[in-house]
This record gives sequence, structure tokens and C-alpha cells, in this order.
Amino acid sequence: MASSIPYTPRTRPSSRKAQVTLSAKQYTKISHTIEAVRRKRGPVNGAIDEDGEGCLNSGLYLKKPFLDNAPEQSFIDERSFVRAPLNSRLGLGPTIAPKAKSRRKTKDNLSECSLELQEAIILEDLLSVLMGIEGTHITFHEGYAPEDADEESLLAGPQFVVDPKLNPSLRDLVERTLPLATHYSSIKAFIELRSSLEFGLVNHALCAALRDMVKEYQVLLAQLESAFYHSPDFTLQKLWFYVHPTLHTLTLLQKLVVALCPVTPPSEESADEESSDDETPGGVLRRDLGLSMPKDLTDSSKPRNSQYNESPIIGGEVLTVISAMMQLHVGDPDAQKVFSSLWKSASVPYARMLRDWMTRGVWRDRWDEGCIREAQWGVSDGIVRGDEEWDKRYTLRDGTSVSSSQDDRISRKQPEEPTRLPGGACIPPEIEPLKHKILLAGKYLNVIRACGGQIKSDFETYTSEDIDLGSDRWIKQVDEAYTYANITLLSLLVGDKSLTTANTLVSRLDSLRHFFFLSQGSFLLHFLDLTVSEMRRSTKSVSQARLQPLMDLALAAEGAPYREDVKVVISTNGALYEWLLKIVSVQGAGPNEVGDEEQREDAKKSKEKEKSSLMTIDALSLDYNVPFPLSLVISRSTLLRYQIIFRFLLHLRHVERSLSSMWIDQKGSVWRQPLHSTTDLGKWRGRVLLLRTRMNVFIQQILAFAAFDILEPSWRAFHERLKTVTTVDDLIRDHVDFLDTCLKGCMLTHAGLLKYYSKAVMTCATFTTYSSSFSKEAGADDTTEAAMEKRWSFLNKFQTNFEHWLKSFADRVQLVASSENVALLPLVTRINQIRPVIPEEPA
Repeated sequence: MASSIPYTPRTRPSSRKAQVTLSAKQYTKISHTIEAVRRKRGPVNGAIDEDGEGCLNSGLYLKKPFLDNAPEQSFIDERSFVRAPLNSRLGLGPTIAPKAKSRRKTKDNLSECSLELQEAIILEDLLSVLMGIEGTHITFHEGYAPEDADEESLLAGPQFVVDPKLNPSLRDLVERTLPLATHYSSIKAFIELRSSLEFGLVNHALCAALRDMVKEYQVLLAQLESAFYHSPDFTLQKLWFYVHPTLHTLTLLQKLVVALCPVTPPSEESADEESSDDETPGGVLRRDLGLSMPKDLTDSSKPRNSQYNESPIIGGEVLTVISAMMQLHVGDPDAQKVFSSLWKSASVPYARMLRDWMTRGVWRDRWDEGCIREAQWGVSDGIVRGDEEWDKRYTLRDGTSVSSSQDDRISRKQPEEPTRLPGGACIPPEIEPLKHKILLAGKYLNVIRACGGQIKSDFETYTSEDIDLGSDRWIKQVDEAYTYANITLLSLLVGDKSLTTANTLVSRLDSLRHFFFLSQGSFLLHFLDLTVSEMRRSTKSVSQARLQPLMDLALAAEGAPYREDVKVVISTNGALYEWLLKIVSVQGAGPNEVGDEEQREDAKKSKEKEKSSLMTIDALSLDYNVPFPLSLVISRSTLLRYQIIFRFLLHLRHVERSLSSMWIDQKGSVWRQPLHSTTDLGKWRGRVLLLRTRMNVFIQQILAFAAFDILEPSWRAFHERLKTVTTVDDLIRDHVDFLDTCLKGCMLTHAGLLKYYSKAVMTCATFTTYSSSFSKEAGADDTTEAAMEKRWSFLNKFQTNFEHWLKSFADRVQLVASSENVALLPLVTRINQIRPVIPEEPA
């Protein structure tokens, strides 16, 4: 407490008289001091007045002349003093108000002074100017007033004018030193202007680092001022010697300030002003750094609460500029040291945001500085609770998606000049390769929190080295956080008992295999029996509300798990094979891509006509509701693959069922009428039965190949990988690879195979639709030559088409199996079994 009591000087005793004269020792000491100064500096205009009091006009050593000649507005010019939090409480009283006294009253006498005295006078002025304070003989450029200067002028720094009466050699040294004052004033203005709240934490950290560097410069000036007042040997040349290394550092800092200044919006009325803005020093430097502003950006990439043209440089954009400066001065060790120090200090708040996101799943970014954008949602607790939230709640500000596919990326028109995104959308190059890992790590932790899981992270204590962006230690921490989030979420998905999950992923995958791969297809046969009449109608005349109860009834009879999540849907993509051919052959240009308006209308009409003529069985499909977070693995894109395989198997089952029904009809009395095998009608009947049998064998072989040679082995391999998978990303990748393998094995991704296969299958399907016609002709009594020729002609159309497409399909399968896909080799053997040579019909 004693230290807090202010010091109060003790009152001198009244009995003690004040000494008004000097002792002999004191007088001798002062006399020797004055004589030494005279010998060193020389006399000034007589140097001694009538009263015998020494008074140097330079005002260096005697107190009163120095105060009279000093600018009273020094602290007003020093904005950092006036704007300081505590000094702002001091009122601007008459003690610091500017007086109407001329600063330049001694300028006329400068030419009359000796060289040594000019050096002493200009040294005093230069020390003030180096602190950003206008001197007597070194003044601001005409038209510049720090009190009325705008932001751009303050950030550019003042220009100084030296008294032309100064000795040329001294003026040359002074002009070499003056850029220090300009750079210092520019840096100080940047620190003051960018320390406001709206400029974000990264700018605040950068200003703090700049303030530390400026403090070293101020300490240097204090040492030089002390040497000026106490060392008789201090000269202007020595001043230049001491400040010369600092000039390079302040020049680098001033370049950074120019690069971080916002771009002045060009005038819309004049294109010449736009071109002139690009030629300013700041514009040239930004163009050299590759940091020109893009002209076309989405609103999501703009900083919040500001227009893009007027928005300041904040967040990741600041770090990108510093990184670009490091690359620009890659051959300068001093520049690398300076910018590396600034980068490390400025990236601390940015790294803390990313660290909290990766280790706790919490994103706090008030000023939109980070690379992740949080969309406004109904629940504001920051936890993801659904598929839509997973996709849209947290995204990257630069517009890129997590998927590595080029189709999932937002297309941007590449400008001629290199550009960067504004604010947080500009991701520093040091973390560009890690941005997807950082995003997914936090999103995974969000999922764990939403499902009631506990996040037990090992990242509790951090040092300054741990939050150095771009360092090996930081990259290691990102990988560790990403791996931890992956493993924890994986244990949640596979059904860890310590976590609360409605069901496990493995059981859901088993149900998908049951419903979409028809591993036990009794429910499908039951459903087709219940909907025989509905399947033959067009898609426009069938309602899903009528089909869903029938599907529920078929599933209830089987007792399959998760049957309440299965829904019947009518696909809007048209026939399966035509749709797949458009996809794999990249010929499915939509109507919007057709140039002519009439062609677009024709394409639209043909599509509507195709939908109206499409039967329900050809567009029938299943949908499956997957609860969150299992939908992260069983996403809509993977469900689409399941639906394609289901429609492929359903169509084969339907054709096989139709051929079996045709076989039952041909066991009737009409086909059993006694006829001699040598008659034409008997031969015709045998040819129909043989063609139907060969078609049925063909369909059964395709089904057997898909089920036993492709789907079942692929499922078993995928099920084994589920036991050894370690991360969610590996699980998702294995799941997609499994489905892609199934699609490729079922010949649904090869245009050549799909074309010949679809023609052969559609020939079989069309053949079954004429079952009643064949039965009618088989029981007809007309056996004339004309009637038999008509029968043979009709049958030969089916036989010729089937033989042609079957042979073409078999040849293409054999070619692909030997060169591209060895998984098709079993199919080659199966098809060769149904290619016997059939004798031609009698003439």
C-alpha cells in the first residue's frame, strides 16, 4: 500500500535561506562547459548579449529559447498520444492549443549560419520529423494537413520539404533519411485505423505486432536523441549510419500497409479513372502480388455488413497478403524474417478459431474472418441435426465442396489477371490443402454432439508453437484432430454401446441389400401379384398412393426389418436403359442446351410423349428413408445407385415372369392339339416354344450372373472391409466403390454393352406381349400357304432380332471381358450356352 501513496515533498525550513549566488566551484564548472561548447559549435551572432547571459539561437542547451522555438502543437500532431484511451480524458486546454506564432522566423538566418550550426539545427528538426512531428526547417508538403487529411492520405504518409537554404550536402543526407518519417507515419496511421472492432481479430493481432516493431524504432530514436544532447561528436552522418538498417525494415512494413489498403472503387462514369487507379503505387503492388480484386463474386463471398467495393481487408485475406509478400521477397532474408514474424503473430487468432472448430466443433467468427461460413438456422446452438443442415449449415466460404469431383465445385470464370476472394473467403495458401479436413473435422464433432456422444479430445493445452499456421506441428495437429473426429464418429455409426443410436449402420446396409438387391425377393413377387393390372398402365394414370399400401402389405407379410422406411416411387427419368445411355454416352443434353427455340419445344414435347407412353413397371422404383447420422454414409447419391440396380433387377424379373406366364399358357389345350411334327403348323409351334425357351434362358443367365457373380461377391468383400475400416471417410469411400463395382459388373456403365444388352432384353419383353396372339394362331384351323407364310414372317421378325442382338451382345461382352473388365468372363460362358445353331424354317 505504501507504493500507492503519492510522494509529497517536504517543506524546507524557513530559517534556511535560498542561495542566490554560485559557489566558485560551480562557476568554474559552468565556465568550462560554455567554453567547450563554443570551441565545438562556434559563436552564433556574437553569442553573448548585453546582460552577459549566454544564449545560443539554436536553442539546444538553454531551456527558455528551446521552449519558445518548439512547436506547441506537438502532442496534437502525435495522434497516438491524443487517441490513447487514458489520454483521451485530458481536455485540450489552452496549454496545448496552437499559438499564432510563426514557426519559420529563423529560416532566414539558416543561410547565415555556419555548416556546423546548420547541422545542429537540422539534427534537432530531423529527430522531431522522424517521430512524425513537423519541424521548423523540415515541413509538410504544401497542401498536407494531418488534422484534415483523409484516410488514404494518412495511410500513404506525409511528404516533407527541406529548407532550400540548407547546405546541399546536408540536404542530401536529410532527404535520404526522410522516407523513414513517411513510412513511420503511414504505419502509425494504419495501426490506429485498423485497431477498431470492425476490422477483426487478425488485423488487431497484426497491429499489435506492428506496434512492437514501431516501439523498437521509437527506442532507437530515443537513443539517438540522447546522443544528440549528450555527445558532442554526434553528427548527421552518424544519424544516417544508425537509421540506415531501419529504413529497409520500415520500407517493407510500408509496402505491406499499401497492400492492405482497400481498393478505391473506380468511377462508373469514366473508364480512364479506372485505368488510372490501377497505375497507382498501391494498385501496381497489388497486381505484382497477384492480389487484384475479382469483379464477379457471389454474395456469399462478400464480407458481412458491407459492400464489396468498400469492404476492408480482413481475416484470411490479410494472411494471404502477408504470404504473398513473403513470396515476392523470397530472396531477401531480412524481409523473410520481418514478414514471417508478422505472419506468426497475425495468424494466432485465425488459428485459434480453427483449433476450437477442429477440437470442439464450435465455430466463433463474429467478423467473418475464417474460411468456414455458418448459415443461419432455426436452432442456434451450432449443432448439426439433419442431412440438409449437414450440407448447408457449415460450408467453405470459397464455394468449394468437400467432394473432389469437378462436378461438385462451383464453376467460376477465370479472369485474365490473378485474383483473390475477399475477407474470410480468401483462404491462406498455407492451409489451402487442409481446408476440407478442417471443415469435416468440425462437422463430424457436430454430429457426435447431436447424437449425445462425448468429445474427449487430447487438445487441451496449447503453446505459441502449437498455433503457428503452416508449421509441421500445426499440420500434425490438423491430422490428429481429423483422425480423432473420424474414429469417434465411426464408433457412433457402427453402433457403439456407449453412444445413443437408433440403429446401426450394418443393419441398415443389410436391409438395403434385402430391398434393393432382392436377396430375398419374395416381397417383390407378392407385390407384383397384387399390382398386375397397375403395372400395365401408363405412369400418368397410376397414383403412388395406391401402390404404397400394396407394398406395405407385401412387406408386412415378409416381416422385414425397417420396412416402414421403404417407399414406392415413380421415376421421372424415363425408361432405365435410355436414361443410362444418355448418361454414359454424354449425349443427354437437356432442352435448355438446344440453341433453337423450336428444337427446345420439340424436345420437351417428345419427353412428355415418352412419359405418357411409359408403363408403370418401367418407371417403378423404391425410396428409402435413412435417419441421421447414418445418412452421411447412405446419402442420396448412394441411394440413386441402389435405385438403378433395383430397376435393373426389377425389369429382368418382370421379363422372366412374363416368359414364365407365357410358358404356362403354352401348356394349355390349344398348344396340345395333336399335329404331325412334319406339318408346317407343327414346325411353327415348335419354333415358338424354342424361341421362348431360349429367351427365358438368356434372362435367367443374366439374373444369375448379376446375383451370384457380381452382387453377392461384392457385398461379401464390402462386409469384410467394414470390419477393418478405421475412419468415416474410408467407410464412405468403400461404400461408393462397392456400388460402383456393382454397376460396372452389371454392365450399366458401359455404353456399348448397355446398348446391345438393352436391345436383346427389350426384344424378349416385346415378345411376351404377343403371347395371346401366338396362342390364337396356334389353335387356328387355317393352314393354307398364305396363312402359314404370315405366321412365319411374324415369328421370323422376333427370331432375327433376338439372334442379331444376342450375337452382338455376346461378341461385345467377350471383347470387354478380355480387355477391360475380367469380371465379365463368367457371363461369356453363360451366354455361349444359349447360342445353338437353329435350322432355317422350310420355304
